[in-house]
Amino acid sequence: MNVALSHPSKQCYGKLSITGSKSETNRLLLLQALFSGFSIENASMSDDSEVMQAALLSKENRIDVHHAGTAMRFLTAYFSHLKGKEIVLTGSQRMQERPIKILVDALRTLGASISYEKEEGFPPLRICGKELKGGIVELPADISSQYISALLLIGPVLEQGIQLNLIGKITSIPYIKMTLALLNNFGVQTSFEGQNITVEPQLHPIRSNQIVESDWSSASYFFSIVALSEQSEIEIKSYKEESLQGDKVLVEIYKELGVSSKIVGQSLLLKKETIRLPDSIHWDLSKAPDIAQTIAVTCYGLGIGCHLEGLHTLKIKETDRLQALYNELTKLGASVSITDKSLRLEPGSNFVEGCSLPTYKDHRMAMAFAPLALKVPLTIEDTEVVSKSYPAFWDDLKKINFTIQQR
Repeated sequence: MNVALSHPSKQCYGKLSITGSKSETNRLLLLQALFSGFSIENASMSDDSEVMQAALLSKENRIDVHHAGTAMRFLTAYFSHLKGKEIVLTGSQRMQERPIKILVDALRTLGASISYEKEEGFPPLRICGKELKGGIVELPADISSQYISALLLIGPVLEQGIQLNLIGKITSIPYIKMTLALLNNFGVQTSFEGQNITVEPQLHPIRSNQIVESDWSSASYFFSIVALSEQSEIEIKSYKEESLQGDKVLVEIYKELGVSSKIVGQSLLLKKETIRLPDSIHWDLSKAPDIAQTIAVTCYGLGIGCHLEGLHTLKIKETDRLQALYNELTKLGASVSITDKSLRLEPGSNFVEGCSLPTYKDHRMAMAFAPLALKVPLTIEDTEVVSKSYPAFWDDLKKINFTIQQR
């Protein structure tokens, strides 16, 4: 479905509730499969989390995770240690183009039996589960943190635990720390010192019910909406002052873009402030790459430039997000350049009206560009993609008076 978006008043007021973080939920679902005996509250309603849960409960010998990258990585590690279970783990055509060799090689180092059904280094995978002993694994540090977290999550059930020695600059440290913090909730002993991460074996985990914090990545679109509006006050539940999610850096970034934010109780309060905007902003997003699309679109809408670095993982997401951003921002009238790990947007907002923007089967492309309707009417194509992480997104936009018409 395609929708035409606009916002007549340019003012956004309302109260919203965003379900739990997809990242936290998927980690807890895997730990629930390993440990059992605890419940998960405020779990993500995303497609990715539903796919993850269905796969963990499946009795089939062929499991399709569709576009869910986190599920592909986490389940590869999980099924490798599930003794006696033989499965083929596959996904969408795009998933079969996303590399997984580094994770497979690491698991093979631990004794896993994994083979490729088609092209070497890519899904589908045939996994013959066996009891892995654990031990020491060496990995390049600049890979997706999902590879690292996949290994860490199975660490407690390995006889020797697991020690990862990372070589080079570490990417997405907050996601690694999230994984370790969730393991600590169950009494698992972990350490993260320099380039070395250790997870000790835990035969008798502490089981307590887990409450998932709402998703900061999903909140990013409302930071953008407030920044691009003329006036706004939006309250979003449920958030914590001490968050495990790296995307909370939004608070610092959007302060430069005229958005004040504070947490009162469990609510995140966003308000438009009148400030003198900078000509350009410069951020290294290697610890929070998922918010790059949102920030780039916000800056274009405000007429300011940005230089975003640390984006090398964006090329292997649901689409090549750097190329997709270049394509669509250029179509809208922006002056933008990209490398394999950065994006530079020049100041200026010469909006081309009536643009129809494809989403590249990427939920974040749809949601990152939607707030720009506060500045110029536009059409978003294939809007159903938002269900991957935020199924209620379009309904929530209606609550703050966006006009949404099916095309």
